[in-house]
Amino acid sequence: MNASERIEAASSFLLQSPPGEINDVLNDVRNIISDDDSLHAGVLPALKEYNLTQFMTADVPNAEHQSIVSDAARLDPTEEAQERFVDPRSKMTFLFDHLTLEASDPQPFEPDSEAESFRAALEKSTLTYLHAHFHDGVASIFSAQGSTKNFVIQVVANKYNPANYWSGRWRSEYRVDMNESTLRGKILVNVHYYEQGNVQLSTTHDVSLSLPAAVTSAAAPAAASKILALIEDEEGRYQISLNDTYQEMGEKTFKSLRRALPLTRQKIDWDRVTGYKLGAELSSSKNMFGNS
Repeated sequence: MNASERIEAASSFLLQSPPGEINDVLNDVRNIISDDDSLHAGVLPALKEYNLTQFMTADVPNAEHQSIVSDAARLDPTEEAQERFVDPRSKMTFLFDHLTLEASDPQPFEPDSEAESFRAALEKSTLTYLHAHFHDGVASIFSAQGSTKNFVIQVVANKYNPANYWSGRWRSEYRVDMNESTLRGKILVNVHYYEQGNVQLSTTHDVSLSLPAAVTSAAAPAAASKILALIEDEEGRYQISLNDTYQEMGEKTFKSLRRALPLTRQKIDWDRVTGYKLGAELSSSKNMFGNS
């Protein structure tokens, strides 16, 4: 395997990293590359893609909150020598290091005056919803560039518990189009459980709703509140469906994947395990069952 193939393999591993474990994966793939300079330069595009799609969060300089780093947060790269991300809440932009996950060089940002009142109303309602339902969640609300009637709501909540061998991430993104009176988005859930095994859940739920006239005709605060009520209802139903699925898997699916007893129809006496002649006993048991 040549150097470029090793970089490609390392990038693939990074893009599949479970929530909160990308640094562990990065340390593991260092053994594949054996050259930190080449590794960092080669996998930087993969790190960037991972951070943007996973809604990585950044501590906003000179602010007391975090902001989501995503495609929706990215300013038009053709207008900047370096890629910058916007935090509408603080009205700041910043540079973001995809390797260290640090934000720097804050600069003031002037939002679109026509879109800002409704965006701010969505932000207020989203933060209220966030604090009610998510543990340490982060939300960012953006007005779509070049439009005063299109908005993006993004939410991410992470829970890492390496001491108990599990981690999880909830992401949701909604695009509000007030011209078309629609709410479209998706919910993405990733969970990794790795105590004495390696089990991952990765699921996506698409959302497509029409906004009723009571929403589109209301003033900004009331309309934003009603939109978040629709999101709350949709996410609540999805959470219940996940819980029902877990219940069924625990009671039926996983039990059907394994035998209740060995072929001998008897539990193994582990104190005598070294004395078993497995081949002979299984053969004898097979003949016995066949003659019965």
